[in-house]
Amino acid sequence: MQNNDQIVYDDAYIRGILERVKTIAMVGASANDMRPSYFAMLYLQNKGYRIYPVNPRYAGQQILGEKVHPDLASLPEVPDMVQIFRRSEEVPPIVEEAIRIGAKVIWMQLGVRHGPAAEKARAAGLEVVMDRCPKIEYGRLFGEIGWLGVNRRVISAKRGGAMQLRRKKGGLVAGKSERSSE
Repeated sequence: MQNNDQIVYDDAYIRGILERVKTIAMVGASANDMRPSYFAMLYLQNKGYRIYPVNPRYAGQQILGEKVHPDLASLPEVPDMVQIFRRSEEVPPIVEEAIRIGAKVIWMQLGVRHGPAAEKARAAGLEVVMDRCPKIEYGRLFGEIGWLGVNRRVISAKRGGAMQLRRKKGGLVAGKSERSSE
């Protein structure tokens, strides 16, 4: 799974998790709409996942229509996945609590890694993903990034109005795409 400092996961492994998971406890969810956890929660909700925000700072309040819980033990049901938006050194007790409540997946957000905690989770039968964002992986694996024009050199803010970018000496030039001229 690890190759030097880069952690490599098979696409089928990530896709399988994203297809099986229905409920996610988002540890470190923020009510600040400029934080990555807020964007990830909104995106995943829009994809049909039930998100339980977990953050003692906001306990009892709501984030994106969901009641915030102080910890995993206070959730109304056992989540399929525990997504961790906390610093790497804060991961071990979260993993221990996830194991204790019976979660099936530990997902550590981009930049979050903790090898010993991951091994402990795997030993307890949980699937583990480190240093990845489920929002990004969902878009990549289920084709949404391509729809947005990424890696196709097509820019569009509106369906049917795509512009094809062409390379010209000194920069990029916009021209009509084959699709928009139909």
